[in-house]
Amino acid sequence: MKINVSQFATLVLSVFVLTLTTTAQNSPADDHHLNAKQKSMVAISSYTAQGKITELSLALNDGLDAGLTINEINEAIVQLYAYCGFPRSLNGINAFRKVLEERNARGISDEQGKEITMHSQSGDRYERGRKVLEELTNMPQSKPAPGFGEFSPRIDAFLKEHLFADIFESDVLSYFQRELITNATLASTTGTGSQLGAHIMFGMNVGISEGQLNDMFDVIEKTVGKEEAENGRAILKNVLTMRNQN
Repeated sequence: MKINVSQFATLVLSVFVLTLTTTAQNSPADDHHLNAKQKSMVAISSYTAQGKITELSLALNDGLDAGLTINEINEAIVQLYAYCGFPRSLNGINAFRKVLEERNARGISDEQGKEITMHSQSGDRYERGRKVLEELTNMPQSKPAPGFGEFSPRIDAFLKEHLFADIFESDVLSYFQRELITNATLASTTGTGSQLGAHIMFGMNVGISEGQLNDMFDVIEKTVGKEEAENGRAILKNVLTMRNQN
């Protein structure tokens, strides 16, 4: 059977498309990696959580040089107060302010970025926060949360109304970015293994890949230490096992 030039071109194109499709379907999730801005956000979160101001100042400069905006970094450090406390967050904000002053004195003009706005200023803040949490977990959220929420309704209200409504619902940072920040902070903090496991799951639900989480732990190994990074990798392995079983 003879095949003309047009038919041959069509055949070659079909094989090429089929190859691309098969490769895409068979590519593991960990082909994706963190970019320079995302790695900088991990380092900023980690150093803020640890209170390492000298290292944080260097990471802040790196983050701005990589293209993070002033408002993105500012909002990240604000979010961190919910996970590492007001003192560390305020110290981070002050360090950031000094970095910007020094860069401005050197004639460096950094991008301000998008101003923070809330998607919704009305409605029941608890319900808004509960809906955000349902998006992160891909699960219905009872009212109050079982266990700690029933024992302490006040902390359950703070969690839903402030962390997930006031902070997570604002739009300077995406859920992807916020979960990356949260995971980096928890991985840098002792005694938060169960919370880290939960937020690894949340992060994967909003698009953070296995490869990106491994990249995050590579950064954590440099900012905190090998033991903390290995602990995080072990928790990630357990989360992946659970996800594969479901």
